Amino acid sequence: MPTQTPIDPRRTSDTGTNQKIHRVEVYWTAVTYKTVAVYVFLAAAIIFGALYVVSPNFYTNTVKKISTAIDNSDSEAVAASQTQAKFVNLDGKVLVKKVNSVQWVEADFHTTLDKGDLVQTGPEGVARITFGDRTSYTVKPDTLITVEENSMANRATSVAVRINTGSVDLATPNWSSPDSRAAVSVEDSTAQLRSNSRAAVKSDPETKENEIVMARGSAEVQRGSERIELAQFQKATLPKGGPITKADVLAPPEPLQPLNLAPIIAENPKTNSIHFEWKPVQDAVSYTLRISTTTMFTKAVKTSTVSGTGVDISGLDAGDYFWNVVATDPKKQSSEVSDTFKFTLVAQGKTQEMVLEIQDTQLHGRVAEIIGRTEPGAALIVNGQTVPNIGPDGNFRYFTDPLTPGEHTIVIIGQNRRGGTAKQQVSIVVPR
Repeated sequence: MPTQTPIDPRRTSDTGTNQKIHRVEVYWTAVTYKTVAVYVFLAAAIIFGALYVVSPNFYTNTVKKISTAIDNSDSEAVAASQTQAKFVNLDGKVLVKKVNSVQWVEADFHTTLDKGDLVQTGPEGVARITFGDRTSYTVKPDTLITVEENSMANRATSVAVRINTGSVDLATPNWSSPDSRAAVSVEDSTAQLRSNSRAAVKSDPETKENEIVMARGSAEVQRGSERIELAQFQKATLPKGGPITKADVLAPPEPLQPLNLAPIIAENPKTNSIHFEWKPVQDAVSYTLRISTTTMFTKAVKTSTVSGTGVDISGLDAGDYFWNVVATDPKKQSSEVSDTFKFTLVAQGKTQEMVLEIQDTQLHGRVAEIIGRTEPGAALIVNGQTVPNIGPDGNFRYFTDPLTPGEHTIVIIGQNRRGGTAKQQVSIVVPR
């Protein structure tokens, strides 16, 4: 019986001749990302090590450059935040036109101002702008200004505003750098205010006459080759086509009472009479007292003109109030506005039964800490400021604003849910 040889699958009988089929074998090894990262790190370490041996300063210089780049980016971010100008008070209509825009938009507390921006107030609009160095410009009604400069270099700041029309009050703080500057310009004249100074600047395009009045500190006024020094209670008049003239002005009164941030407790605030008093001003023949519910005095609730240095006012509801005084001389010329004081008028409850204890006071530099206990749910006011945090058990801690050297009386008043009120006061001495 014939037999058949099994067919070898590796061979073929295509031509009757057995041929071999060639095979390719592939081998591979799996490598993870972690392994690659380790190899890259080792290679970089070997390269840096070799460079360090060849050039020891290479590593130091590289690290220094990276650190400098990081520091510069941080410094730029800090500088940008420190030089931003913002609105801190807005009343009435206030418009802003950014330097890179053609549209006017309503100003709000998120609006920041840069060089070249325009700010315009309406007939009843008032805006207070604060720069990064705490220099402030109060833009009065019907005023158009341009932000001319807002920069900082080596901790020295430079801010400037141009008054196109209207009036602006400018106040400078105690700068940390003697090279800081703040300016306000009208037409071809510029006033450079020094540290801790305050001035009122007006530009009248109709009369072509501008004026600068110093209420505090000093300033240098320049127009072309003309330069004059202005001291406290002096005024510079800058007529168009004429020389700059300087004259003394009436000093503003100094408020006495009610004390700043003082609380006033009355059984019936509406009928309660509040005594206002201020120091006399030389050459003044009358004084005008203004009381408002806003710091910008856009909503005056009382105005009284008297010949003496005091007056009693009634008819005020419970709440927070601001007051200041203006003096007038025989020529009907008025002084600048005095410092503005704040007081709080509080309705006294039917019962005086309320827990309010002052347990301790501590001085942290110029800041006083008041530690005490009251009733849960009660409301407290310390020198006109509300205590924000009172514990569920009535315990509280309150930190005052920085106090000036000398003796201070801290007044704490409270009201509970039953309408009861209580009052405590402590004396704090801040070393000179």
